[in-house]
Amino acid sequence: MDLFAATPLQLVEDAEGGIRYWPAFLGDGEATAWFHALSEGCDWQHQRRPMYDRVVDVPRLQAWYPLDAMPPGLPLAAMLARVQAAVPGAYNSAGLNLYRDGRDSVAMHNDKLHMLVPGQPIALLSLGAARRMNIRAKAGGRALGIDLEPGSLLVMSHASQVTHEHGIPKTARPVPPRMSVVFRARPDAPPRPPSPPASGGLRRSFTPAQGLRGGVSAPEENARHVADASRGGMDAGLHVGRLPRKAGTR
Repeated sequence: MDLFAATPLQLVEDAEGGIRYWPAFLGDGEATAWFHALSEGCDWQHQRRPMYDRVVDVPRLQAWYPLDAMPPGLPLAAMLARVQAAVPGAYNSAGLNLYRDGRDSVAMHNDKLHMLVPGQPIALLSLGAARRMNIRAKAGGRALGIDLEPGSLLVMSHASQVTHEHGIPKTARPVPPRMSVVFRARPDAPPRPPSPPASGGLRRSFTPAQGLRGGVSAPEENARHVADASRGGMDAGLHVGRLPRKAGTR
């Protein structure tokens, strides 16, 4: 890893390291290979959640794996080793999100504190297409927007989840699929039960050419779009954008 890739951009300051961003953490070939391996090999689930007086689809596909029982054939162990070398932590869980296109998103939120080990970092690797993440202080002010590049690493402290929110807004621009792989340290507690799956229990592999959006009706799509907008999930705020790279690095 070269010096450029090893130097993070400090986005938020706090006593635990704040929020840091490495735009060129992985090489291009490595990031592409891992994206395809996870796209095709993960047990992607299409979850549903209650919203007001209805149950709607979560606008992305998800997968979860404990790190002491990682499935063979997935590159999670290699990814964890890369993260541990840069940002050591007591990681024991990998959560994956697949944003199939610009309609998929996650509203502004902080990670649930009771599901995190205090003082331990949250490490997020981005694969596939670049997508904007908005970061906003809970005390108010404009959101900071940064494009999470393929092969980048974003690390958030536990303390930052108390003071800040983050989210991936919807975009009207045509964008290819994007994936996040998030390593966390979970407390010793039973895993949360999965929410009711959409469309009769959608569990399947995903390939970028498929563009899976099965089981999403127009009313549900509109409802979740409005909900994300009301929670600050739309694209807004101060934009950091894409950072310059050295030729041949990512």
